Amino acid sequence: MSEIKRMHPLKYRSIFLSDIHLGFRGCQARFVLDFLQSTQCKQLYLVGDIVDLWAMKGGLYWPELHNQVAREIFDKARRGTEVIFIPGNHDGLFREHLDARFGDVVVRDEVVHTTADGRRFLVLHGDKFDGVVQNSLWLAKLGSQAYDQLLALNGVLSRVRSLFGLKYWSLAGYLKHKVKDAVSYIGNYERAVATEAQHRNLDGMICGHIHHAEMREVEGISYCNCGDWVESCTALVEHHDGRLELLRWTDAYPETLTTLEPAVVLAQAS
Repeated sequence: MSEIKRMHPLKYRSIFLSDIHLGFRGCQARFVLDFLQSTQCKQLYLVGDIVDLWAMKGGLYWPELHNQVAREIFDKARRGTEVIFIPGNHDGLFREHLDARFGDVVVRDEVVHTTADGRRFLVLHGDKFDGVVQNSLWLAKLGSQAYDQLLALNGVLSRVRSLFGLKYWSLAGYLKHKVKDAVSYIGNYERAVATEAQHRNLDGMICGHIHHAEMREVEGISYCNCGDWVESCTALVEHHDGRLELLRWTDAYPETLTTLEPAVVLAQAS
């Protein structure tokens, strides 16, 4: 795992963020805000589940940090960054407003992004490839409730770790990597996404949805998953030469965000 030195700001050609889940208690909003304030880009893609309307049906939760994240996104758009919002299943209400603009943020169902080195990537949230979400919505929401409880436990654990000066660590993410059925589900999802890109004669796919950051070749297709800002706090970035990197922002700082340390590159590809 290689490292990059942090500068002020980090400048990229494009940034891809998914599954921020504003309005959900498990959202790691301070890491999101710090990332947005520490980076600049020409294009910012919000790849679904940016706002968690499912969570807010159980009661409004919108602290000031969540408001600051939203304001920072709109400020970037106002200052000239092209911001494209691609709704996911948790903020699917916005799919009724495709091609509309909210401030300077435009809503799209999907986008084909061309990198600086000429590769073409389909960018979408990815819930269309999840048979549980598509065919059994009630089951998906039941699973979401259990997941929310796991993340609540994860929050308690995180606060205890911070008392001992330990960095952020996701119990939910750890279990996802260890449970056999979860690993099988992730593999099936990745293959389904890669097949879609193949059918469209594209070079790759950029998505989110499953909260599992990854960048690898799947059946000859460059599969890139942005991850999330609930468990892993990850972002996919494109450099000005077209090179892609997957960053885990929690490795840049301890939980308190009080020191400046290198950010960690999870994966990179040319």
